[in-house]
Amino acid sequence: MADPAAPPAPDAPLDTDTGTSAQRRWDRGWRGEVGRLLEVTALVGLVVTQPLLDVLGRSPDFFLFHRADPGQILLLVALVAVVPTLPLVALGALSRLAGRTARAITHTALVGLLLAALAVQVGRHATPLRGVPLLLVAALAGAAGAAAHRRWRAPGRVLRLAAAGPVAFVVLFLLVSPTSAVVLPRSDGGAAGTAQGAAVHPPVVMLILDELPLVSLLGVDGRIDAQRFPHFAELAGGSTWYRNATGVSGWTPNALPAMLTGRYPARSVAPHYSQYPDNIFTAFGGLYDVKAQESITRLCPPSRCEQPITPEQGLGVLVRQTGKLLGQIAGPTESAVDPEDSYREQTRAEAGLDAAEPVPDDPKFRWDSLDDNQPVRFTSFLAGLKPEPRPTLHFLHLLMPHSPWAYLPSGARYDAPEDLPNDGAGWVDLARQRHLAQLGYTDRLIGETLRTLRASGLYDQALVVVTADHGVSFRPGAQGRGMDAIKAAAGEVAWVPLFVKEPRQQTGRVDDRSWEHVDLLPTVADEAGIRLPRRVDGRSARQAPRTDSTKHFYDRPGEPVTFPGGVPTPPPPPAPHPLVGTEVRAGPAAGTARVADLAAFRATDPDTGTLPALVWGDVPDTVPDGTQLAVAVNGRIGAVVPVVPADPGGRRFAALLTDDRLFRAGANTLDVYQVTGDGTLRRFALS
Repeated sequence: MADPAAPPAPDAPLDTDTGTSAQRRWDRGWRGEVGRLLEVTALVGLVVTQPLLDVLGRSPDFFLFHRADPGQILLLVALVAVVPTLPLVALGALSRLAGRTARAITHTALVGLLLAALAVQVGRHATPLRGVPLLLVAALAGAAGAAAHRRWRAPGRVLRLAAAGPVAFVVLFLLVSPTSAVVLPRSDGGAAGTAQGAAVHPPVVMLILDELPLVSLLGVDGRIDAQRFPHFAELAGGSTWYRNATGVSGWTPNALPAMLTGRYPARSVAPHYSQYPDNIFTAFGGLYDVKAQESITRLCPPSRCEQPITPEQGLGVLVRQTGKLLGQIAGPTESAVDPEDSYREQTRAEAGLDAAEPVPDDPKFRWDSLDDNQPVRFTSFLAGLKPEPRPTLHFLHLLMPHSPWAYLPSGARYDAPEDLPNDGAGWVDLARQRHLAQLGYTDRLIGETLRTLRASGLYDQALVVVTADHGVSFRPGAQGRGMDAIKAAAGEVAWVPLFVKEPRQQTGRVDDRSWEHVDLLPTVADEAGIRLPRRVDGRSARQAPRTDSTKHFYDRPGEPVTFPGGVPTPPPPPAPHPLVGTEVRAGPAAGTARVADLAAFRATDPDTGTLPALVWGDVPDTVPDGTQLAVAVNGRIGAVVPVVPADPGGRRFAALLTDDRLFRAGANTLDVYQVTGDGTLRRFALS
């Protein structure tokens, strides 16, 4: 008896009709699976790959800040292009086990969901819809798209052709985008400068701060407010203060290269040495040793300097930050988080810096317990400020007092939610208060720089430059650094502090010439006795001042906006509320308010360097907008703030307690009071 499982004999006739039909079914099934894979790939490319690579391609500063090397960037691009597709493909493969019908339904559902996600992004750009209404419209669009895909063949064919999109997006990112210069550098810097005759080359110390408007430092008399910022006043008292100095852009990747190349922004390119080969580091590199610590630029080529102190880096942080970015891109609401707020300087504790590094000894500063809060990049900069056998350029770009605002003037840190608005009723005042508090801490860092220079013997012989790349507006309705802010408050965005202490300079003076930050490189080069190898747009301060006072500002490279010069008038300082600093006792009940992180008040340890100094929460709807709230710690009022109109976060309030003397070690009592029209304080029960 023949074995039914045995193969047919070689000369046995085949059932050709049955074999052909099975082969055709196999081919159709295989082609169908490939087609479904291509459709999912196309949609994921439109929903994830394209928007992420578009934003990252225009943000080389993201990779430069995190010191990502080309290999890490390529791996991140591969993850963005491939990984989001894999779980969807796996889900489709598993659904096939349940039969062809289940497979078809699953694929149609995936197509509908991806089309809905795409509709959210399109809707945010093309319509005023946000939040739940946008989600509902996107869901309808996804359902309609899925139905059309199931009914007609044309949508599927279009999607299969679009599957080439992710490859094209990757190619554009690697070869065309501004970030391509970071992945594939095409140059290693420009020509070195030469000595100007028998010039002496003094040590050069440059400290570039970030997002610091000149007006934030000024008192009502137009001078540096020495009471609030004593170390900036000390610096001005021994240097030349160029009081009419302006940056040329509100965006650091444009502003800082203009400062260090002497040329106005002309193209939207990466702030990288391959795009700006002729800069201060390459010009000084032949005659000077260069110790440069950059933050979101990489203008100093590896042949001139290495930058060992870095913020958090590696593929892990790139993936985490990219995931956050995707959430901002794909969400149905506008993100209140500025992407640059992820550029937070690490503290020395976070970086695990060697405790043997020098510790500042400002007696008014609790460095005995708070020195770990000092930014690691600044600590390394201080350690290098000492005389060297060869002329040396010491350079630091420090992201202070740039947001995210996290420091009190004492140096203590505090936590804050990422989604607090910076504009609108009440919020813009809080933003300015937090900025000024962090500026007070920055003033401490200036003091430590001056002390270290004097202690090392470098101060007298060095050329010292302290400035900022741009300012920021705190004008209601125009907060920030873009064109709206420039039009409404150019004096806050463009004008920046600039102090130049020449070697052996003893007394301070004020120079009100029309300075633009393209003048920085030629001025420093002249003071250092270096002849630049290339023409620049700027004018050295050793030359006659400009006759034209017009200022040039570039919101976009190659598109200058002009406005008249002149030292800006500082805005009037906010008057302190008379209740601040007063002691208070429990009053009548005012209902219940919710406050975040009450537990932090029950067990406070100032020696950790962190305090719950930002108090935020929400109040009942019965409390009218604009109602004043008094926030007290241990029976003393530290801030009075308004209840602001409701936003997506609710009917919120937030108060910054800038005086850390309100706190004590151990348990602290937090109270929030409603200030009534007759001055009565009604106490909220807190939950």
